[in-house]
Amino acid sequence: MISAEDLVLIRKCLGGDRRAFEQVVDRYQKPIYNAAYRIVGRREDAEDVTQQVFINAFRNLRSFNEKRNFFSWLYRIAINESLNKLKSTASREIFHETEHGHDETPDDVYHKKELQQAVQNALGQLTSEHRAVVVLRHFQDLSYDEIAEILELPAKTVKSRLYEARQQLKDILILHRQI
Repeated sequence: MISAEDLVLIRKCLGGDRRAFEQVVDRYQKPIYNAAYRIVGRREDAEDVTQQVFINAFRNLRSFNEKRNFFSWLYRIAINESLNKLKSTASREIFHETEHGHDETPDDVYHKKELQQAVQNALGQLTSEHRAVVVLRHFQDLSYDEIAEILELPAKTVKSRLYEARQQLKDILILHRQI
């Protein structure tokens, strides 16, 4: 179900208020970017995907069903755009920047960054279907039902794909002695 605030913004957008759409972008830009980044693996590609998501959302806003969750609808666009970007991108380089606290030693920071890089590389080896469920569950912290709605799959399929993806990630990381 759509939130009251989203509904007001969408109706304003449909009425021609471009500032309302700017508010939608401000509200959802970061989670959309984060999801795209986890799937495509490159900052520049994630920025392109994020921009395309909001262009597509703006163009297709009239087709949005107000009885559905707007965030799920927007996420579905993001997942589709991310997967399309993966298909069209020849290079699959994976980069990940980390932030660290002041109490961490340089050794801790190095090992943390190394592990994050290994996980991101392992994600890059998964199929796009498996990568999407892992990103949505573990990096975006969505429920099985939310993921099912976004990916338009039964919740049981989401659980099954997530289980398979976790097993594959474990195997990849063990093979490369990263865990």
